Amino acid sequence: MDSMTKRDYYEVLGISRDAGNDDIRRAYRKLARQYHPDVSSEPDAEARFKEVTEAYEVLNDSERRQMYDRFGHAGVQNGGSGMGGFESGPFGFGIDSLFENLFGGARTARRGPRRGADMRYHMVLEFEEAIFGVEKEIEVTRQAVCSRCNGSRSEPGTQPTRCPVCGGSGEIRRTQSSFLGQFVSVSECERCHGRGNIVLDPCKECRGQGSVRAPRKLEVRVPAGIDEGFHLRLSGEGEAGDPGGPPGDLFIEFSIKPHSVFRRMGQDLHLEMPVNIAQAALGATIEVPTIDGITELRLEPGTQSGDTLRLRGKGVPNLRGGPRGDQIISWSVLVPRNLTEKQKQLLRELGDTLDVPNPDDHEERGFLDKLRDAFGL
Repeated sequence: MDSMTKRDYYEVLGISRDAGNDDIRRAYRKLARQYHPDVSSEPDAEARFKEVTEAYEVLNDSERRQMYDRFGHAGVQNGGSGMGGFESGPFGFGIDSLFENLFGGARTARRGPRRGADMRYHMVLEFEEAIFGVEKEIEVTRQAVCSRCNGSRSEPGTQPTRCPVCGGSGEIRRTQSSFLGQFVSVSECERCHGRGNIVLDPCKECRGQGSVRAPRKLEVRVPAGIDEGFHLRLSGEGEAGDPGGPPGDLFIEFSIKPHSVFRRMGQDLHLEMPVNIAQAALGATIEVPTIDGITELRLEPGTQSGDTLRLRGKGVPNLRGGPRGDQIISWSVLVPRNLTEKQKQLLRELGDTLDVPNPDDHEERGFLDKLRDAFGL
């Protein structure tokens, strides 16, 4: 392709002429992934890959880019543009390193023994247990290391043998040739599943698995103050791993039963406390439930429905060791439904001595005026 038919390098990479080096690299990496002949099925992939690589090599070099901006393709035609020098790669390293950067690492080191899988356990707590903490015994059934073979997968007295397919490496390497050179791909050995050895005389207890399903009892200490959806992690109490590999973890998820009296909001506990009209009007000493037990409180005379009282430190403990939350009491003045004749007469006599409430004389006059203004009354 001569300089008269070459596409503009900025157009090839899909970037603006004032793009920085980071923009150039990102654009190249994206297009290289898309058009590399070993991964692309497009018919013109090879040509497009050459084109984007050539554009990158020029624009990523400040001196060559300056020449290109001044003189176009003619300014870099003798500067080794194109695929020349690709042996060391446009990032300054070899072809294997290029693919490791572009495709997440074609070469993979042989992995160690597999870690065991994590497990989950759902625990339901009473409201008070979540507030104050509790110790509970649970039983989980999991994959545990086989006691007969101690995880070796072989009958006692025998040993696994080296895998004849991968030679004990646990991986299979395949070399492919292309116009760029040789590309080495690495995959897990299907015969030994990456372990590097195979079992000729499987353990009779675990049948060559190295682990068996077995129940296990655990003491779980639930911290004070946990909330709905809290997760507790028990390290190493999950499924068994491969021989030599660590076990997984056990994650305990919590649900909390609702309380008949209290509502929890964060670290605060809310309680709606009913009182009769005489207590609210005259004031009284009444017994109020808290999460710690019953306490006596003084109800102030003239208390209205919706008035609140805050009890400091009577809420939920802080998981991080800070102060407890508060208990917030909302007073609810109850109007009696079933009165005796004597009670009715007493209320009539009381009513005759009370003024009839007038909204215009009430302290909420400003609020009523706002309503009238809003509705044009």
